[in-house]
Amino acid sequence: MSDTAIPLATPARGSAREQRTARGARAWLRGAAWRVAPWLLPALLLALWTIGSERGWIAPQILPPPARVYETFMELARSGDLARHTLVSLQRVLFGFGIGTLLGFALGAALGLSRTLEAYVLPSFNAVVQIPVLGWLPFLLLLVGVGEPLKYILIAHAALVPVTLSTLQGFRQTPHTLDEVARGYGYSRWQRIVHVVLPAAVPTLATGVRLAFTKAWLALVVVELVASSEGLGYLIVYGRQLFQLDLVMAAVVVVGAIGFIVNRLLDALEARLRRGQPSAFRE
Repeated sequence: MSDTAIPLATPARGSAREQRTARGARAWLRGAAWRVAPWLLPALLLALWTIGSERGWIAPQILPPPARVYETFMELARSGDLARHTLVSLQRVLFGFGIGTLLGFALGAALGLSRTLEAYVLPSFNAVVQIPVLGWLPFLLLLVGVGEPLKYILIAHAALVPVTLSTLQGFRQTPHTLDEVARGYGYSRWQRIVHVVLPAAVPTLATGVRLAFTKAWLALVVVELVASSEGLGYLIVYGRQLFQLDLVMAAVVVVGAIGFIVNRLLDALEARLRRGQPSAFRE
């Protein structure tokens, strides 16, 4: 019997490419599933709302059908009322949010840089912030009336609290080793703040700003529900007073949509800031 070498079987040339394609397809499917998953619950609730309205499970006087809410939304859009009230609300929240953010950053930075100031101010600050926004309303009504300053003050207060606390936390979490290196290179106090403290605090500051806008947006709606003649909150109150719940639902959908969009934009900005942060400051 002759000794004949039997060649070993080699995998097909395209098998590696096919495996990479299959892995890529599975990764794409997983990514698509993660993107679709957050919309499953809203879609289910919308389906239940539609079916319940069509079959009479819910009285239209209590919860109008989605089609009626959509019609009301389109009527508001065509008449220009939706744009007018939305712009008023956005102007209020952006102005109050900007003031609260700047004041919160200044106060948080001062507390973070001075242990003495923190010892004197932080306990009182923590006690004051336990009072909800509506708790200040009667006092401010007597002080400034029901005009625009009332709304700006309450919105700024809602934004100031998370920005102050996040700034304080961000300034205190600077890596000790980096601070020692900066001191060794002869950095002044201001240079250490600019080149070490602030870059290390960026992720925490971004989280605080995102939370501050959420608080400010909620405070805006609450203030407009109580004391306002314009804005999305006023639309909700106006619809409730006339028992037009389709108008109430349309305004609620707009409020939720704007809050969701802005929150996603701030979330993307926070993720970008984290990616752009120097590796020395990452955990």
